[in-house]
Amino acid sequence: MRAATSPSSGSSTAIRAARRRGTDERGHGVGVALSVPRLVVAAAASGAGKTTLTVALLRLARGRGLRVAPFKVGPDYIDPTHHAVAAGRPSRNLDGWLLPHSTILTLFGRATTGPHAADLAVIEGVMGLFDGRSGIADDGSTAEMAKLLRAPVLLLLDVGAMARTAGAVVHGLHRFDAGLRLSGVVLNRVAGDRHYALCADAIRARTGLPVLGWLPEDPAVAVPGRDLGLVLAGEHPMDLDRLATRAAETLDLDALLALARTAPVLDVEPTPGPPPLSVARPRARIAVARDAAFDFYYEDNLDLLRDLGAELVTFSPIADAALPDGAGALYIGGGYPELHAARLAENRAMCAAVRAFAASGRAVYAECGGLMYLTEALIDSAGMRHEMAGVVPGVSRMADRVTLGYREATALRDTPIACAGQRIRAHEFHYSVLESARGIPAYRQAGADATEGIVAGPRDNVLASYLHLHFATDPALAHRFVASASRAHLPDGGRG
Repeated sequence: MRAATSPSSGSSTAIRAARRRGTDERGHGVGVALSVPRLVVAAAASGAGKTTLTVALLRLARGRGLRVAPFKVGPDYIDPTHHAVAAGRPSRNLDGWLLPHSTILTLFGRATTGPHAADLAVIEGVMGLFDGRSGIADDGSTAEMAKLLRAPVLLLLDVGAMARTAGAVVHGLHRFDAGLRLSGVVLNRVAGDRHYALCADAIRARTGLPVLGWLPEDPAVAVPGRDLGLVLAGEHPMDLDRLATRAAETLDLDALLALARTAPVLDVEPTPGPPPLSVARPRARIAVARDAAFDFYYEDNLDLLRDLGAELVTFSPIADAALPDGAGALYIGGGYPELHAARLAENRAMCAAVRAFAASGRAVYAECGGLMYLTEALIDSAGMRHEMAGVVPGVSRMADRVTLGYREATALRDTPIACAGQRIRAHEFHYSVLESARGIPAYRQAGADATEGIVAGPRDNVLASYLHLHFATDPALAHRFVASASRAHLPDGGRG
């Protein structure tokens, strides 16, 4: 049953977006038919303005009274911050390499139904439409995700330096993969009405695809870039009201919403419910670092920890003098500690608190920026040294070159996250290097004679790594972390 929302009335009333597809012999649901209207925003290349169009669609649809659910294809923490501001709810990552397809569908269903019910899902693609891990397959690409979600693709084409050629570009993308539903086009960097007409006429004549509007050039709603992406929403918030006003004049929102409603029903596995009341849930309080320096987290990671009974409490390594009371574990995600290194270093009380926490044997998990914070010092791009928490022996130094890519690795010993011998999938993206590291290596990288990450602490209770993990790749990751946090509340601290 398709969601019954009228794009012209602004109604947020929707007929049920999902229904059970039968039951097994025990009466358990064996499938969900998901009919959430959805669009994938794609482009021919990076830098075309996908985030701006995604945010504009989220804002305009929300202005109609619709509940909007944003998503980002691939391992990106920055674009989702802009989505979240526009949508009024977290944006979630959908990654075809990190996650099994069945898991992606389950997570998508969870994020668009029930307490997270949505009238519209907008999925921003990654790089160019067919760009992924391979030159001959669509693994890890926007095209892969659009086909998995059976979603119509809205192509955003940068026509800043072309006219009739726009028809040739769209024709090539339209014909490249017959399994893809390229269903409409929006133009960006349009000089005016005459330019728009030239490009749109060429596209319609060559492909028959509808051209559903354009985005005007407006520096007031542009977001500066940094490190192959945009700056965080908190650093440079878009003028959403201005963006929505301008976009409403040049986009055919009614047609775009109608296009989203052509998405067919998806069959997904039901989201597991909470444990029965008779099952004891562990007491686990996890302190999560969240401030301007540390804000790179997969939203699904946090959900999975909560599902397992963990209470998540946030703290600021920049501003707070102490850790949250009763925490059994610390989770310090990625971010930009190098931009706030002086303030992090000045907060000696927090550095001492983190150091004492690790020395107590309680679990500490740090990714990328979190690793940099746990080192003895951070040397910024100007060569200035800033003393950090001193949990991990070594120094992080900013470099001129980026290290990025998907990774496969094997855990070399037991940690709060993984057991020795456990294989993981992850991604890596950083402009710093770890120097003079003297700790125990955490992982052996597949396909390379190299180790990665550091295990530290009196009971190997600290794991610090440049690798970013999505806990849904292996449910054991979140289970182990929650168990590590819960052991801190046992009478003997879990030493048994």
